[in-house]
Amino acid sequence: MEVMKLFLILIAAYLLGSFPSSIVIGKLFFHIDIRDYGSGNAGGTNAVRVFGKTAGIAVILLDVGKGAAAVLLAGELARIFEVELLWSSEDILELSAGIAAVLGHIWTIFASFRGGKGVATAAGMLLAIYPAAVGISALIFVLVVWISGIVSLGSMITAICFPPVLFLLKQLGFSDTSDFLLVASIPIALLILFTHRRNIGRLLRGEEKRIFGSDKRGEKRPKKHST
Repeated sequence: MEVMKLFLILIAAYLLGSFPSSIVIGKLFFHIDIRDYGSGNAGGTNAVRVFGKTAGIAVILLDVGKGAAAVLLAGELARIFEVELLWSSEDILELSAGIAAVLGHIWTIFASFRGGKGVATAAGMLLAIYPAAVGISALIFVLVVWISGIVSLGSMITAICFPPVLFLLKQLGFSDTSDFLLVASIPIALLILFTHRRNIGRLLRGEEKRIFGSDKRGEKRPKKHST
């Protein structure tokens, strides 16, 4: 019974993460499928390019909110259903729910399993669990994007830096993060790198676009959606 309750909590987190923010906003307010425009990705960066700053930022905030909400929802549901955790810490359940939300964002069941790259949703999940580490990582992200103008580069470097930042905060006594959660930050970083594998190729070829480049809504992509 406990296993079933935990499974249902993770499914709820996945469905929450699966809400396709950019696709919904694109169809409601712009009458387009964002995956047919710009980079073809259903994430916040492409939303800024295609929809403009206001709607794009709204997409990013919604995606961040999904990750944070999944963490909070998991803890609340565990208490409501009186779940006896199989693990030693509620944080581990919350992290698992957050990861489920990230997977839902990347492979959303509501849009043919073609979603975004998971950065904003992962940021929301981690913000709810490791706020101090996320604050430092956000500074790294802003610095890289400010210097390079390339959001994907900022996302990847931030993902790579997150586990060492978390480790350093623990060693300095600013965080009591468990060893399990510290180790779990590594596959999260690797997942972000995996979803940016095409960006890595474009970066190596010198073809990656800057955040406010020329990809506008009027430039439609072929129907084949990239990931």
